[in-house]
Amino acid sequence: MGYFLIVALMGVLLRFFFVTPIQLNYKFILHAHSHTALLGWIYLGLTTLIYKIFLSEAQKPNLYKHIFIFTNICIIGMLVTFPIQGYALFSIIFSTLFLFASYWISWFAMKNIPRKFKNRFSWKLIKTALLYLVYSSIGPWAIGGVMATLGPESIWYKTSIYFYLHFQYNGWFILALLGVLFYIFEEKGIVFNPQKLKSFFLLINFGVLFTVFLSVLWFHPPVIFYLFGLVGAVAQVLAFYELYLLLKKHFPILKKSIAPRAFFLLKIAGSLMVLKLVMQLFSAFPYIANLAFQLKDFVIGYLHLVFLGIVITTLLAFLNYFKLLRLPKSFVSIFLLAFVTTESLIFYKAIAFWISLPFFQHYYVCLAILSCLFPISVGILFFGNFKIVNRKS
Repeated sequence: MGYFLIVALMGVLLRFFFVTPIQLNYKFILHAHSHTALLGWIYLGLTTLIYKIFLSEAQKPNLYKHIFIFTNICIIGMLVTFPIQGYALFSIIFSTLFLFASYWISWFAMKNIPRKFKNRFSWKLIKTALLYLVYSSIGPWAIGGVMATLGPESIWYKTSIYFYLHFQYNGWFILALLGVLFYIFEEKGIVFNPQKLKSFFLLINFGVLFTVFLSVLWFHPPVIFYLFGLVGAVAQVLAFYELYLLLKKHFPILKKSIAPRAFFLLKIAGSLMVLKLVMQLFSAFPYIANLAFQLKDFVIGYLHLVFLGIVITTLLAFLNYFKLLRLPKSFVSIFLLAFVTTESLIFYKAIAFWISLPFFQHYYVCLAILSCLFPISVGILFFGNFKIVNRKS
């Protein structure tokens, strides 16, 4: 949550770059913001859940502690070096070390998973998510080679970044959260149709692997790439429809088991997942793909929609369910207000440039001020839980 608060503060700083002169390097802060968000907040949140649920019985607390400390050294190293130098020697060293930390936690999970979990569908999803985590690292490894040979202007530079982001967002994040969701149902004694589970698992993985082609449409590749991307997007729609059919009659059980605020966040995440799938589907068509490339706010809005609206809301709900944090009502209200208003402005800007709508004068000021609600809400979450920990101590 400390990293989450730092990410929110850096996000506000990035927004104020467009309002007033700031004697810092925008790209350097952006790198620090994105790395801390993905690796400091989401990564630690997911690995904490995985350890608590599946690995705490493995009786390897010291080894896990070593992995945890090493991971945080890497994150703090990136947090300090990226704002100072951007992609340079020391930030690259810490980024590379973090890749080894992710391999270490993946190995630790695969090796020490208790036998009673090995045949569970929830663990199958978690294991696949960890494989996507490792697979996504091909992107960062490729960036070094591309920078050294072809330079940052090469199409392979952006492709490497998008490859990494795709398998983080759509592979590691989503499948890990689905694994936790199925664990909750399994612990309630719910048994699913094995054939339906197999169908869902194949469809979602097919979708993850083929929607990677949507990440390269910006450089106008051959038509076959658009077709592959469309097939992947359709597979993901079918996968989540299959998931809905699997879970719909069990929603009342989930509602009874989880706190109202956490369940409310899950409903929001589910609704936004539908929107995400629709946006992915349309992005497989050349006109929309080209539009997204020309108007970067569509991409920024989409990434924040997935990150803030789907991944973070679900993660918070699950952390609350497993009693790892509490969700103050004021946090939920202010956070959702910040999300809805800033997303509306980001997408409005993109649509305004697309269809020539009026673009109001104080847009960037409004966006920056509304973005201040994020650190306010996360501060409430952080300090509220910090007080609880101190009280218990």
